[in-house]
Amino acid sequence: MATAAIFSSMRRRRSPSVEAFLAPVDLSEVALVQTLVAISSELVSCFSDKVFFFQRRNSRCLIRKIEVLVVLLEYVKDSESGSMSKLPSTAILCFKELYLLLYRSKILLDYCAQSSKLWLLLQNPSISSHFHDLNQEISTLLDVFPLNDLELSDDVREQVELLQKQARNPKLYVDESDEGLRVKLFSFLDDFGNGRIPNHGDLRLFFVERLWIRDSISFRHEIEFLEEQIVNHEGDIEPTACVLNGFVAIVRYCRFLLFGFEEDEVLFLSWDQKKPRKGLIAREIADTFLTVPKDFCCPISLELMRDPVIVSTGQTYDRSSITRWIEEGHCTCPKTGQMLDHTRLVPNRALRNLIVQWCTAHGVPYDPPETRDASAESFAAACPIKAAVEANRATATLLIKQLADGSQGAQTIASREIRLLTKTGKENRAFIAGAGAIPHLRKLLSSSSPIAQENSVTAMLNLSIHDKNKRLIIDEDGCLTSIVEVLKLGLTTEARENAAATLFSLSAVHDFKKRIADQEGAIEALVGLLRVGTSRGKKDAVMALFNLSTHTDNCARMIKARAVAELVGALQNEGVAEEAAGALALIVRQPIGAEAVGKEEMAVSRLITMMRCGTPRGKENAVAALLELCRSGGAAATERVLKTPALAGLLQTLLFTGTKRARRKAASLARVFHRCENTSLHPSGFRNGNSTTNISTFGGDVSVPMSLSVL
Repeated sequence: MATAAIFSSMRRRRSPSVEAFLAPVDLSEVALVQTLVAISSELVSCFSDKVFFFQRRNSRCLIRKIEVLVVLLEYVKDSESGSMSKLPSTAILCFKELYLLLYRSKILLDYCAQSSKLWLLLQNPSISSHFHDLNQEISTLLDVFPLNDLELSDDVREQVELLQKQARNPKLYVDESDEGLRVKLFSFLDDFGNGRIPNHGDLRLFFVERLWIRDSISFRHEIEFLEEQIVNHEGDIEPTACVLNGFVAIVRYCRFLLFGFEEDEVLFLSWDQKKPRKGLIAREIADTFLTVPKDFCCPISLELMRDPVIVSTGQTYDRSSITRWIEEGHCTCPKTGQMLDHTRLVPNRALRNLIVQWCTAHGVPYDPPETRDASAESFAAACPIKAAVEANRATATLLIKQLADGSQGAQTIASREIRLLTKTGKENRAFIAGAGAIPHLRKLLSSSSPIAQENSVTAMLNLSIHDKNKRLIIDEDGCLTSIVEVLKLGLTTEARENAAATLFSLSAVHDFKKRIADQEGAIEALVGLLRVGTSRGKKDAVMALFNLSTHTDNCARMIKARAVAELVGALQNEGVAEEAAGALALIVRQPIGAEAVGKEEMAVSRLITMMRCGTPRGKENAVAALLELCRSGGAAATERVLKTPALAGLLQTLLFTGTKRARRKAASLARVFHRCENTSLHPSGFRNGNSTTNISTFGGDVSVPMSLSVL
């Protein structure tokens, strides 16, 4: 890693003050020397007795040089004969440069003292190189320092001259023993990557005897530090994030292999009693959905698209998902509800290239379609992510065994670790479910421990993101019922919200929508969460209700559960308004749904408000809901919509500025106005003198009179 990159890493880790990078141009000679004395003395005091696990020789060498500089600086500060006003300008420039070198030394020593052992081991050549750079700069500074222009005592001069000689031509020193450990660590990565699990004795010798990582707590700290580096460096890191993820997986496996669960169990339970966990899992599962950009996820499976294709409506789906949708006999676009003009699928190569670039930058495994070439196969085989997968697979075996046979505390820890493993990675979700985790997690859903319940339902949510696991969860006896029970009576807010998110994920499969809605109290609990939940809980609830509303058999049940009233109320909540309007647009397609929406006094006015102030997607959902209300609600509902003030002007605005779907829906609603005008249902109509607006451009086939006046 380049010197600048190393210091960038250190700044992110330690956040030192700005003085570390700017010369002290505003300090007087007296203040400058006093500051240098303070900084150098602090360095010697803090680090002279410090035992460095790595970079021992480099650290001691740097500290010894600073000790000599302390002697020089203190003499200059205290000497009456060497008055500050007599300091030559060359000496002042050297002292200003020394100011920067001392601060950089402090950053480097502090970094070596506080970083994790594995991280220092992985960075060993780079950090050694940076010590070498600092030594070279100190050597250059001493060579140009005007020693003869200062009145120094003989012993001080002798020490500085000796340091000058010793500092000349510094050699790069990389500890061979440390390098041997680093090579051994990479050999473990190769072993897992080739499908070989290293010997138990070798792992113990390396981690426990050589690195002195001697308990479960220390292993956890190592894992957390490596994960922090992956996040903080945002892809600009060496080793790459892909390699670091492999090491994280290996260390996690060794943690449980070498120390089991009992020690960690005592620590975890006592830590849990002292520290509030509110929001912890909520943030982590939020990360699960936010990690992958929304445009890269298939609207059907909600997973990262492997082979994005475009259907006739212009929407993009993963090929496997939309092919299955069409093969099941559907002839509409799942996202928009439009009829498909044809079933040809056009590859979206531009989006696929963006997905590949994003996956590469973030170390996310990307499975290309089956037509991949040999070079892609070779790259995938060589990618260190395979080591992470194999290490995680070995870890999952240990965890599932604890879920089955461990104590309550060990089960809680195992469910937490499974939650973390399933947070990312299609492979992790696939083999953990395939190894039999779901039945054991289902039992923990009924646990009296809030943490165990929260961990298990969140792990279930993570597993459900993988398409094939949805069927395993639904088919597991009593699993869906247990998830609904957590939604209704969960011991923590996070557990209830994650149960709602799990139903949202499962309801992406059309065949499961009715089974979910038929669960006693499921829709009522979602409605309750939409009413009183947190922002994230309301979002999950409304998305689940939206998915359930796409099944025609669920409409009556949703009306009975007062879902319509809560969805109308949610139109005022900016965070969930889009989805609420979309759900209402689906519900009003059925006469009983249109009747229920029509009975809600504020429904039309709030949809109108969304047409005026909502997001582009919110506007199209709102106008779609009003159009469907007119089509299915009868004359009374149509009249109520058409008599709404300002609707004509809003429709005209949407015809020119809305999304493609919004323009199409606005044009259709404008034709309703036209027909109603001809039947005198709406006398004011869209007439504005003789002016007309042709809406055929937007998908219509008639010219409808338009008015800019407020009705």
